[in-house]
Amino acid sequence: MSDNNHYEPPAVWRWDAENGGEWASINRPIAGPTHEARLPRGKHPLQIYSLGTPNGQKVTIMLEELLALGISGAEYDAHLIKITEGDQFSSGFVEVNPNSKIPALFDSETGTRVFESGAILLYLAEKFGHFLPKDLAARTEVLNWLFWLQGSAPYLGGGFGHFYAYAPEKLEYPIDRFTMEAKRQLDVLDRQLAIHRYLGGDEYSIADIATWPWYGNLVLGTLYGAAEFLQVDSYKNLQRWAQEIFQRPAVQRGRKVNRTWGEPEEQLHERHDASDFELKTQDKLAPETSD
Repeated sequence: MSDNNHYEPPAVWRWDAENGGEWASINRPIAGPTHEARLPRGKHPLQIYSLGTPNGQKVTIMLEELLALGISGAEYDAHLIKITEGDQFSSGFVEVNPNSKIPALFDSETGTRVFESGAILLYLAEKFGHFLPKDLAARTEVLNWLFWLQGSAPYLGGGFGHFYAYAPEKLEYPIDRFTMEAKRQLDVLDRQLAIHRYLGGDEYSIADIATWPWYGNLVLGTLYGAAEFLQVDSYKNLQRWAQEIFQRPAVQRGRKVNRTWGEPEEQLHERHDASDFELKTQDKLAPETSD
């Protein structure tokens, strides 16, 4: 390992608001709202407040999968939360999620707030009766992998992704440390998918819906630009699983919702009706005109 500057922690930590790289403006050591603002409400009982990050994609993919099954009660409004502008610190958002992280769900039909993406998936699976087995053993296996994802993804995102892609300077030790953990996790998934079609067994479930936006996007080369660095082609079973889920129409739709970057056809900033996807397609196909 190369010789880096030695850092000696002070006796008492002090917050340096300028230290933190690309996301420094939204990181702070205290909770609670910074300003008063109500959240918008749409016409459906299910109100999603989110951004199309991996955690945000989990919920919109789940809802699109439910709608694909013909469950009209899963219709939803997806409102864009601009985290770089601090929307997650509004009084309205903090009321729905005191942790000020996307995504957050409010179900006006039951008067229930749900925060943490895994909790939202579990809530929707139980509310609508899909993507979570009824059998105790099968249900437990799916939940094993759902909770595995919730505990593992922070090492991929806040650990590897932060230091590899976003930190203000490249430091060998944290990149090496979190690369090792990311590759260990990829191997865990690859070994499970060597013996099962999906993470929880032979049926597609909330475990897959939770995991694909993180590890599926990673091995398909659309997360952090780190596919070659991590040698993701070596995880053949994980590649097979990632490609199969990517081909699902509901995944194609859900991954675009609340997305504000990338190619225009990959973005749907807000979603309030199924026709919003059709309108987006029409925009793409419309002939260009000149003034």
